Amino acid sequence: MTGALVAGIGFRRGTEAEEIAELIERALALVGAARSSLAAVATADDRASDPAIRAATARFGLAPHPIAAAALEARDAEIVTRSARIERLRGVGSLAEAAALAGAGPRSRLALPRIASGGATCALAVRYDTTREP
Repeated sequence: MTGALVAGIGFRRGTEAEEIAELIERALALVGAARSSLAAVATADDRASDPAIRAATARFGLAPHPIAAAALEARDAEIVTRSARIERLRGVGSLAEAAALAGAGPRSRLALPRIASGGATCALAVRYDTTREP
């Protein structure tokens, strides 16, 4: 499953890179996936330049993949966990789940709903495999 997963990340300002990276590692472990399965780390476009997310994604040999608010909102109906606070702030029930789905592309699906640490959330989405289509 090389490069099939996209991690979606939501995080509070001041969250350390180590916490974000460890949360991604935990998410991968929960689905039994290797680090090589991670194709991208997606987050809201207004957070993608934050030093913590940049440092965390660099540990996986990646850069943050920014997702526009409209793209996050377009995947809201597929979100399985909801936070009233994030819904008020972002217009989606889970930034992590929406970012994972939007970052993984059309017809992607959640592989792991949102998990959380003290200052961050992470969800995993699997890209749709077009090689299996007739």
